[in-house]
Amino acid sequence: MAPSSSSGRTAAAAAAALALLLALGWVLPRWLVSLATLAFSHGLVSLGIALMMRSGVVPFGQGLVFAAGGYAAALLFNKAGVTDILLLCAAGGVAAFLLAAPFAPLLARYRGIFFAMLSLALSMVLYGFLMKTTALGGSDGFNVTRATLFGWRAPDATVHYFLWAVTAAVTCLLAALVRIYWDSQRGLLSLGVRENELRVEYLGTSVSNVVAWNYLLAAALGGVGGALTVVTLGHIDPNFSYWTTSGEFVFVAILAGYHSVIAVMAASFLLELVRSFSSTYFPNTWQLALGLFLLLVIRFLPDGLGSLLQRLPVWRRSAA
Repeated sequence: MAPSSSSGRTAAAAAAALALLLALGWVLPRWLVSLATLAFSHGLVSLGIALMMRSGVVPFGQGLVFAAGGYAAALLFNKAGVTDILLLCAAGGVAAFLLAAPFAPLLARYRGIFFAMLSLALSMVLYGFLMKTTALGGSDGFNVTRATLFGWRAPDATVHYFLWAVTAAVTCLLAALVRIYWDSQRGLLSLGVRENELRVEYLGTSVSNVVAWNYLLAAALGGVGGALTVVTLGHIDPNFSYWTTSGEFVFVAILAGYHSVIAVMAASFLLELVRSFSSTYFPNTWQLALGLFLLLVIRFLPDGLGSLLQRLPVWRRSAA
């Protein structure tokens, strides 16, 4: 299939998914819509990890870019008076990209556990910095009030749907772009890097360059996710950069696999759903339930939930 045809199908699928999500937002309970909003904003961070997994590495420190995007949006909101949610999302993505840029060439030289631990170390350095910086709220962080869209502020009764609609639109747009990138020549080279780096080098492509740019794209996705999360929660603190936060993003990426962006969002929603119910009925065992589920997925679906879509002929080419 020609690239333009594939891109057109991806765009059409994203538009259809957005229409469905917006319709569901009207009929689903408010608590479920709010939970899905958080799940999708977090899912963007995990989508960046899935992008990195396609080139054979797993960053354990995406809390770095998640916090960078969140703090950038929160500071612009409180200090500069920027309240437009789309501008805050863009600022979060740019801030995370710029923060990750100096480290991308260094990280691209490492693989396996070394890549994972180095990225985690960077995240924990930011955590320590945020904890000690009183100008940024220290360990308590600070609050963010209600965002606007082109100057319009949603009323109290519909603010949850407003946040859901914006999050769904941003997520569908970025998910479609990621799918198009995956199907592009450079995106397919990432799979080549995962399988055989030496062969890719012989083809005349720099493996380090591919890994570095994938890391930067993943950072931008994480920054947008951080900004959306801050606007949704109305608060930010150093825990955005803590290692357990990064671990949850990795959990979702491994659960979903690197074949489908739909699977990443579904896995993120599943995590939030299990966390919500388990914290109510089984407050001390929700991690156990998720761990058992992950073990089952690894045992029977080693390529993640997204591999199920790859087995369906209808979805084989457009598994977004």
